[in-house]
Amino acid sequence: MPSVKENATTEAEEQPLGWQAQKSAATRNLILDAAITCFIDLGYAMTTTAKISNKAGLSRGAMLHHFPSKSALIQAAVEYLHRRRLDAFRDAVSRIPADETDRIRAGINVYWQHLTSPLFVAFHELAVAARTDSELGDILYPAVDSFDQAWYETAKALFPEWEKTGDVFDLAMDLTQNLMEGMAINHMQEKDEQRAERLLTFLAKQLESMLEESNI
Repeated sequence: MPSVKENATTEAEEQPLGWQAQKSAATRNLILDAAITCFIDLGYAMTTTAKISNKAGLSRGAMLHHFPSKSALIQAAVEYLHRRRLDAFRDAVSRIPADETDRIRAGINVYWQHLTSPLFVAFHELAVAARTDSELGDILYPAVDSFDQAWYETAKALFPEWEKTGDVFDLAMDLTQNLMEGMAINHMQEKDEQRAERLLTFLAKQLESMLEESNI
């Protein structure tokens, strides 16, 4: 049986390791947050490892310790961005009251909130850049597929009343995603809130009609 002294030594050895791991994770997230900010503020083409380290307030050597190449940093930033997007969306969905009567409009509002956030701006910047950057595309597109699938499953859980509508639900999701993401891209250029409200109201009515017709 270990002595008290041996136990104390073991605990003392373990504590710094735990602290170092937390510090390393915090620094890593600081770098990834800085990368996302650079994508938003500077654009993907103008984002360099030097600018990211400067935004993070770290030396380039400290950043290279966590991400030895720009490719490794971009890979991690894309995964981190999509994880943050999905976490934010799920958190917002979870706050919709269980007794909400207009669940369709509530869901639309939650998604619009997400699409007008800086996280979607960062994603859109990467998506545009990936069109002509095959290396970025190889990193981005699998993450997009993963996000879309998780988004679909989250929406499916939010709207159990659509469960028996079959392909109609898939059509409703495609309509919602394509219309709203297109609106969000346009909103980056011209923030016309009245126009957005009209379109969102129209979308909600269309979805309600689709649900009613599929249940007849």
